[in-house]
Amino acid sequence: MTLDPFTCGWCGLTVSAATPAGAPRGHCPSCLHARHATDCHGRMTPIAIAVLPTGDWMVIHRCVRCDELTTEPVGADDNQLVLMRMAVRPLAQPPFPLEAFGSL
Repeated sequence: MTLDPFTCGWCGLTVSAATPAGAPRGHCPSCLHARHATDCHGRMTPIAIAVLPTGDWMVIHRCVRCDELTTEPVGADDNQLVLMRMAVRPLAQPPFPLEAFGSL
């Protein structure tokens, strides 16, 4: 199986189809966007980070066309700033008013 490079549909970066470790890559290491691998072929937007019990990080993507959620392992060369911004988003922008804690 040969892994061909692809062009990111979001930022336009030409991306190697394999990570530095040689694993297949499904998302852009710069902006973390991906393309839906199903017949949908919609753009997959990175929406969150999940941490597995093993300590491995996963990028959670949502398809802008069909709304399906998928996960993909974080690569060693993925943009660390974008990863950290997604990881701290729940703390920086909680889904509830922080003022509620003042009355507890």
